[in-house]
Amino acid sequence: MKVIENGTVTNPKGYQGAGLHIGIKKRNKDFALIVSDVEAKAVGTFTTNMVKAAPVLWDKQVVEKGDTVKAIAINSGIANACTGKLGEEANEKFANIVGNALNVKKEKVLICSTGVIGKQLSTDPIEKGIDEALKQLKDDHQAGIDVATSIMTTDTKPKHLAVEIEVKGKTVTIGACCKGSGMIHPNMATMLGFITTDLNISKELLNKALKSVIPDTFNMISVDRDTSTNDTVLLLSNGLAGNDEIVKEDEDYQTFKEALYYVNEYLAKCIASDGEGATKLLEINVNGAKDVKQAKVVAKSVCTSPLVKTAIFGNDANWGRLLCAMGYSGEEFDPYQVDLYIESEFGNLKLVENGMATDYSEEKATQILSSDYVKTNIDMKMGNEKATAWGCDLTYDYVKINADYRS
Repeated sequence: MKVIENGTVTNPKGYQGAGLHIGIKKRNKDFALIVSDVEAKAVGTFTTNMVKAAPVLWDKQVVEKGDTVKAIAINSGIANACTGKLGEEANEKFANIVGNALNVKKEKVLICSTGVIGKQLSTDPIEKGIDEALKQLKDDHQAGIDVATSIMTTDTKPKHLAVEIEVKGKTVTIGACCKGSGMIHPNMATMLGFITTDLNISKELLNKALKSVIPDTFNMISVDRDTSTNDTVLLLSNGLAGNDEIVKEDEDYQTFKEALYYVNEYLAKCIASDGEGATKLLEINVNGAKDVKQAKVVAKSVCTSPLVKTAIFGNDANWGRLLCAMGYSGEEFDPYQVDLYIESEFGNLKLVENGMATDYSEEKATQILSSDYVKTNIDMKMGNEKATAWGCDLTYDYVKINADYRS
C-alpha cells in the first residue's frame, strides 16, 4: 500500500469535488459536492442514536433500496435534526435540487448535514448556489481540499487521506475525508465520513468490508461521550480502476479491506486529536483481556473518563483514575493483576504493577505526559485479546466552545 501525500476524495479515478460558501453559514465554506463520473455503488453506516437527522433517514433508504448513486451533497452549519416533517421535506427538496442539476433522479443523491440541531434548513441557498457548485466541480487536488474544508464545523483543520493498492494488476485508489471535533462518540452500526474508490467490487462485499472496519476504527474514538444525531460514513465504488470485479473474499478483497481499515483508523485518530479544545491525542491500549468485548469496553471506559481526560490535560500521572474507570466499566477483573504504563516520544514508564504503584519518577511521568500524543498501556493478564481506543484531553476550551456554539 502506498500513502498518497496530502491525498483527498478526488484522487480515485472518476471523482470530482467542489466546496464553497452559499450562505447557510454567515461566512466560511458551507456546501460540498462529491460527484462520480459514472454511477457508483454506495454503502454506509449510520448513527444508532434514536434521534436521527432527516439526511440519515434518507441515506439509509438510498443505500438499502438502491444499487448506485451519482453524488453526495453536504451542507454544514445546520444539522437538519429534530426538524420533523419540515426537515424531511427540506432534505428531499435538497436531493431533488442536486439531482435535477446532475440530470439524475433524487434517489441517486446522498445528503449529509452537520451543524446546529433543531434549526430548520432552508433550501434557498442551495437553489441559488448549485449552479456555481457545478461550475467549480473538478477532479484536482484543490477540489478535494475544498470538500474537506466545506464540511467542517468546529474542526480546526480539514481531515483527508488517499492511498493506492494493487488489485488484479490494476492500481486502485481509495480517497477519504471526514469531519468531527465535538459530539464525538460514534456508535454506528459525529462525525461525517466520505470514502471514494475506483475499485470494481460487488456491493455485498463493499458493504461487508465497510462494516468490518468501522467497529475497530470510528467506533473506538470519543471526545465527549455524545453520540450525534447525524453520524454517517458513506463509501462509494465506481469501478473505474478497471480490475475484474471482486465477488469473493479472496486475497484482493483482503488487500482492499486492510487498506480501508488503514484509511478509517487514520481519519478516526485525526478526529480524536482535533477534539474541541484538545491539546493531546490519547490512545488507550488494553492487552491481556479475556475476550475482545472486555478489551473494548475497558478501553472505551478509560478513554471517555472526564477525570482521566483532565489528568492527561494537566500532565498528572494520577493512575488511580484509570483503575477507577476500568472498575466501573461493568467488566469483571482482578485489579491486583493489572499493570499500567504511560508512553510517548519521551519514554515509557510503568506506573502500576499488580494493582500497586511502582517506585516511578513523578518528574519522568510529567515529561512523558507533556507530549501531544500520549499512550496508556494496560495489561489485564486475563487472556490474549486486545483493543485500542482513541480520545483526547478535556480542557477549559471545550466548555468555552460548547457554551457559545450557536452564537
